[in-house]
Amino acid sequence: MNHEAFSQVTIVVVTYNSAHCLPMLAPLLSICPNVVISDNGSDDNTAIKAKTLLPHAKVLAHGRNLGFGAANNRALDQVETPFALLLNPDCEMTPQALQELLAAAEDFNDAAVLAPQLMASEVKAEVNYRWPTAYWHSRGPAAEGPLCVGFVCGAVMLLRMQRMAMTGFFDEQFFLYYEDDDLCLRLFQAKLPMVLCPQVRVLHRSRGSVRGKSPWRSEYLRGYHHAQSKLIFLNKHESLQAAKRLQRQLIWTTTLALPLRVILFSPKLVARMWGRLRGLLEWTKP
Repeated sequence: MNHEAFSQVTIVVVTYNSAHCLPMLAPLLSICPNVVISDNGSDDNTAIKAKTLLPHAKVLAHGRNLGFGAANNRALDQVETPFALLLNPDCEMTPQALQELLAAAEDFNDAAVLAPQLMASEVKAEVNYRWPTAYWHSRGPAAEGPLCVGFVCGAVMLLRMQRMAMTGFFDEQFFLYYEDDDLCLRLFQAKLPMVLCPQVRVLHRSRGSVRGKSPWRSEYLRGYHHAQSKLIFLNKHESLQAAKRLQRQLIWTTTLALPLRVILFSPKLVARMWGRLRGLLEWTKP
């Protein structure tokens, strides 16, 4: 294991009630000299536990939830290394996987972003890459080797800081969801390569990064921000008229579907759909 390569990268982890994820992250973060934990006002002592478990890490305790993109931006402002690795708390990345991703960055030295293959389990791959949906829909078999793509999921991203300076990082009007779609679309439009490395695999325990005292409220907020961010994205990259059309359509379909979720008694889905409806009704053009 070439630990010297790890000095070239800063690991950035945005947390929100993610204390339960810290032991899973520790095997990698403990051997990386540059680590920034950007905590969005957790009430489970994530920031305190991070300082105890990872004394070498820089912990940014914001005291409130800034949003995913904003918290990443605050951490990225602290980066002085050539690379930054954005790592969700629910992603289990081995030191070997990080070394392989850094080696790929040397091979593809014009890439602004490199990403691994995310895995839902040891044998089941996630679809964490595609072409920009604003242009065309992806189709065909899964990647068998490294290739350029138009989008990679923000759960794990290796950023080449020099290249990223050409576009900047996350647009903070996206509180949660679609911030990675927006960033990747801007990179694609700027002709800055994003490379998927399917030989590098990272286990992704999707939606496992947050454990709060009120899981139903968490689902409500997921629905709320997903709806708002979808409309923000469409307004930004297509038109206000397109966003308003989608808003009307989703209000109608969500209103029709919500009673069915109540009848089937699915509390999490009811909370999420109620959040979606509120997000749709309350969205106005910024």
